[in-house]
Amino acid sequence: MKVFDTLYTLCLKWAQHKHAEKYLAGLSCSESMFFPIPPDVMLAPMALSQPEKAWRFALVTTVASVLGGILGYILGYFAFESFIQPLVVEMGYQSKLNQASLWFEEYGVWVVFLAGFSPIPYKVFTISAGFLQMAIVPFIVASAVGRGLRFFLVAALMKYGGPMMEAKLRKYIEVIGWGTVAAAVVLYLIFR
Repeated sequence: MKVFDTLYTLCLKWAQHKHAEKYLAGLSCSESMFFPIPPDVMLAPMALSQPEKAWRFALVTTVASVLGGILGYILGYFAFESFIQPLVVEMGYQSKLNQASLWFEEYGVWVVFLAGFSPIPYKVFTISAGFLQMAIVPFIVASAVGRGLRFFLVAALMKYGGPMMEAKLRKYIEVIGWGTVAAAVVLYLIFR
C-alpha cells in the first residue's frame, strides 16, 4: 500500500496553491503549540517545486514556528494549571511532561535548541518552558536558532538537490515515511 507516495503527491499539489505560503505559516505556528504534523511536510515540496523561493519559505517557516513557540510558552506560563495540565493528564502525557521538566533542569536552554532542530515534539518544550518560567529571551534565541537550522537545512536540500532530490524522495518516500512512523513508535515506547 503506497500511503506516503499519495501524501507526497498531494503535498506537491498544495505547494503550488496560491495561498501555500499562508498555509505553511499557519501549519508552522500551530505545530509549535499543538498540531501533530511538522511543517517540513509542506516546506520540502514547496522548496522543491519553487527553488528560487526556498530561502523565503524557510524564513516564513522559521518565523511562524518561533511565533507559535512563543504562544506555546505563554500558554504554559499562564494557563498550565487551569487548562494544559488537565489535558496532559487526560491524554496520558504526564510522564512526557515530567521527562521534559527533568531535561530542562539538567540542560536548560540547550533542550529548547535540541527540540527545535530535531524531530522531538517542539510543542512539549514550548509549553514546558512557559510552565517552568524559563527566561524568555534565551528561549526565543534557542528556538530561532534550532528551528532556523532545521528549516533552512530542509530548504537547502530541496533547492540544491533539485530534480535529482525529487527523484530520490519519490523513490524512497515509502521507506522514509514508514521509517519515521517506526521511529515515532519506538520513541513513544521509550519515553511513555
